[in-house]
Amino acid sequence: MGTTATLPATIKTALVTGGGGFVGQAVVRRLLALGVDTRIIARHRYDEIEAAGARGFVGNIANPDELQAAVDGVDLVVHTAALAGIWGEWQLYHRSNVLGTENVIAACRQAGVASLVYTSTPSVVFNGEDIRGGDERLPYGRQFLCHYARSKAIAEGLVLAAAGPTLKTCALRPHLIWGPGDPHLLPRLLARGREQSLRQVGDGSNLVDISYIDNVAEAHILAAADLAGPGRANGKAYFISQGEPVNLWHWIADLFSRMGVPQVDKRVAERTAYRLGAVLELAYRLLGLRHEPKMTRFLAEQLAKSHYFSIEKARRDLGYEPLISTEEGLQRTVQWLRNR
Repeated sequence: MGTTATLPATIKTALVTGGGGFVGQAVVRRLLALGVDTRIIARHRYDEIEAAGARGFVGNIANPDELQAAVDGVDLVVHTAALAGIWGEWQLYHRSNVLGTENVIAACRQAGVASLVYTSTPSVVFNGEDIRGGDERLPYGRQFLCHYARSKAIAEGLVLAAAGPTLKTCALRPHLIWGPGDPHLLPRLLARGREQSLRQVGDGSNLVDISYIDNVAEAHILAAADLAGPGRANGKAYFISQGEPVNLWHWIADLFSRMGVPQVDKRVAERTAYRLGAVLELAYRLLGLRHEPKMTRFLAEQLAKSHYFSIEKARRDLGYEPLISTEEGLQRTVQWLRNR
């Protein structure tokens, strides 16, 4: 286990875009704990975060004027804001994730911000094949099966290309983020489990990376500290995880067992799930349905393929080590879920 990070005295003020989101809130709390004057920009107010000491700006990063007011006067920007999900119109993902990121970079340059840390995703390199221990030399995907991954790849490229001596930038790629406060991954899994609509896709042997929320927040602090110091991370991307993959379906079974949720006892072949996803995607588009299909081609591959990555580069350049083990994180998360 590593030790908690500190920040150089040059980082007095920081802005977290999407500071009301799952990752954003965790980063904000770490910055506040380190004594940094912290701002957030989000589409509405988050009273709990502001009560903790952050200054809230209501705005949309797709609007340059609203964004600039929040960026002016800060030393560090942590850009976590993004439209997530695996379904929706390209225009929406482009506006939020690509145009929004272009605006963040431009605002940083105009305000003279020294450092920009971008929250990316390993999905930017996913090509539909198993990835076992891949590192940052992997190229971006060629044929993206969801607009989220495609838009994040474009945005990450913009952030890294903006790196220079005056604005230092880097990108972090945490995988399958979970923990107390998770509004997406675990609640959705548990809901599918309780209604017994979840199916194991593939033979159940696939290994995947997961990332506990506190470790993800710490990685952002370490990245910010490096950019403000030696700058080893400038212009680079880093995979972030627990440092050891889990068997996806065993991990889900363990979670379900601790939460008293029925085990997944039905399976579907990967090829079958992929074909079903293709059919549902076509049907939803023809019918103009906006909610996410139960299965998509991207989801089928994510549930069946192995996708885990080396974090040696993050260890070497950033000094990253997971502070919270997977077991401890699961215990904390189960307690939070039970208390909800």
